Amino acid sequence: MRNLLDIMDLSTEELDGLIRTALDIAENPEKYAECCRRKKLATLFFEPSTRTRLSFEAAMYELGGRVIGFSEASSSSVSKGESVADTVRVVSNYADIIAMRHPKEGAPLVATRNAKIPVINAGDGGHHHPTQTLADLLTIYKEKGSFEGLTIGLCGDLKYGRTVHSLVNAMSRYEGVRFVFISPEELRFPRYIITDVLDKKGIPYSETASLEDAIPGLDILYMTRIQGERFEDKDEYERLKDSYVLTPEKLIPAKKDMAILHPLPRVNEISVAVDSDPRAKYFEQTLNGKYMRMALILKLLGLDGSKEEPKESVKSIFLEGLKCPNNRCISKTEQELRQEFYAADEEKGIYRCVYCDTEVRK
Repeated sequence: MRNLLDIMDLSTEELDGLIRTALDIAENPEKYAECCRRKKLATLFFEPSTRTRLSFEAAMYELGGRVIGFSEASSSSVSKGESVADTVRVVSNYADIIAMRHPKEGAPLVATRNAKIPVINAGDGGHHHPTQTLADLLTIYKEKGSFEGLTIGLCGDLKYGRTVHSLVNAMSRYEGVRFVFISPEELRFPRYIITDVLDKKGIPYSETASLEDAIPGLDILYMTRIQGERFEDKDEYERLKDSYVLTPEKLIPAKKDMAILHPLPRVNEISVAVDSDPRAKYFEQTLNGKYMRMALILKLLGLDGSKEEPKESVKSIFLEGLKCPNNRCISKTEQELRQEFYAADEEKGIYRCVYCDTEVRK
């Protein structure tokens, strides 16, 4: 049984296959209209969502399936104190596949360990959002025809922005890619991804606080919202929330074929005046997300004819006395959940939480 927790769970060959399926669905929707007949998708959204939840629901309906679930934690037994583990054990008896969003990082991993059916991570705190990355990849592919040799600028909340974390991981596997990280000092891209992914692979990147300086050299500009719900210090959020606003004037020096992406929702980081620019692709991203989620559901249910490629799980260990320091980690709230870690650099005594990847030292 396959799950999708992290975009790296999918090989580049599997990503290519999903893109081919998604393009075929877009061209021939009637061919797929009954593929999931008598199948049920459970949407377990412990955190508010519009695009992701509705696109999953639209995807399943357009495949001929049905949808059950909830759209907020308060309308589920979680409000009574039920654990993630117990919730998915129960839902596994009612559905064929689960799409789950949760504010705690690592919650989908807990779900996969207790579910009898495939689980799709639809976003866990500031950690991963692999299906948004699938939407991003299809959009980039349709605009550029390839993933190789691109300069990608990521702007805004790079610390808590799970969409940019997943996109960098995915794009790091393609030749000639370069990243430009555009953010305030307080919201810089996580060091562990730079160390474990970019530095290890020798992928070039630069960091800047200036959107204006970065724009002329970009093939892709990925804007993000400063996410108030991820900040423990609300005063810090108020200070940083208007750090970047993309306007038509700022786009004047940009390449004529640069593509502007955004995972949405936007607040004010992209002026509505940019919407009419032919380079603005963020609303097309939402449609591409539906097609890629359709392709993913077919794959995980074994209905696309592809060969199963089992993925090795991370080898985790218990370290006496060590606890994850991340307050957003599922290990802080899930009932009787064992603290687990994996080796990042055993010689230096550096480990990471198996749920949220936060670094600890032995």
